Amino acid sequence: VLKKARVLLAPLRFGAGIKGKFIDAMLAGTPSITTTIGAEGICGKYPWPGEIANEEKAIVEEAIKIYDKPKRWQKVQQNGFQIINERFQENRFAEQFFEELENIQQDLEKHRNQNFLGAMLMHHTLQSTKYMSKWIEAKNKLEQ
Repeated sequence: VLKKARVLLAPLRFGAGIKGKFIDAMLAGTPSITTTIGAEGICGKYPWPGEIANEEKAIVEEAIKIYDKPKRWQKVQQNGFQIINERFQENRFAEQFFEELENIQQDLEKHRNQNFLGAMLMHHTLQSTKYMSKWIEAKNKLEQ
């Protein structure tokens, strides 16, 4: 579907991290128009493979510019290929990734103790299970 599209429009107002729709569009060679929020964490020092605009009118204008100008379209398409080739190739990160996994495995307890958010989520998961079981127990007593 993305390969058949001329431009991906994704005026995101919220979100976090890398948005897969843009990686998919770059792999398909489809330029994209998005907001600052949509573009965060993707292009690094490279130019965006399309345009970044935060106002409705600007988003429409930029989409038209890319859609109507073949040379511009090809240039931003190449920007996407460059980002994929320079920032998202497995061979550039695999060794570092596996080293980090090995380091974590060597001292897993320490790693888990430093994971405050994970500990908090685990605590609340256990608490919700505890109170759900109490509710079921009380309900069953009423039904008897």
